[in-house]
Amino acid sequence: MKTKHFCPYCGDGLTDKHVEGRVRRWCDQCAAPVYENPVPAACLVTADPDDRILLVRRSVEPKKGSWCLPGGFMELGETPEEAGLRELHEETGISGKIETLLGITTHSGNIYDTVLVAGYLVREYSGTPYAGDDADAAEWFARGDMPEIAFTSHKAFIDIFYTAYI
Repeated sequence: MKTKHFCPYCGDGLTDKHVEGRVRRWCDQCAAPVYENPVPAACLVTADPDDRILLVRRSVEPKKGSWCLPGGFMELGETPEEAGLRELHEETGISGKIETLLGITTHSGNIYDTVLVAGYLVREYSGTPYAGDDADAAEWFARGDMPEIAFTSHKAFIDIFYTAYI
């Protein structure tokens, strides 16, 4: 994870200080900690009538060239559901309707340390998938033909779908 060196509010340099039971980045000018929080993201298990799942092949790092569920980071002012549906459309051209929350988990990363991931199920959708933002392929995969999945959180949501929803 990258370390913050300057306060995002006043621009003063940060130090490490033991606050609230742990070491945190501290701004002397603001006399306050700079909290490091998980970054929220959402992904979608989009299933067709044959229970195949729509995956995208990543065209960017991390895990460039690997397969994953359509998804990404929440933007300000979005709900997790809105973020997931936006990412689904941006990455695959598919518009969908969320059926249910599959779960919430975390994923460790090099840039953001902890990503909080909400996984949703979509079975009602429209459109023909194509590779959009951050993807160079979008394809349907049957359970027995599933490629290696880039992120453990995405794999967990796929497993939940196949064990609890079909």
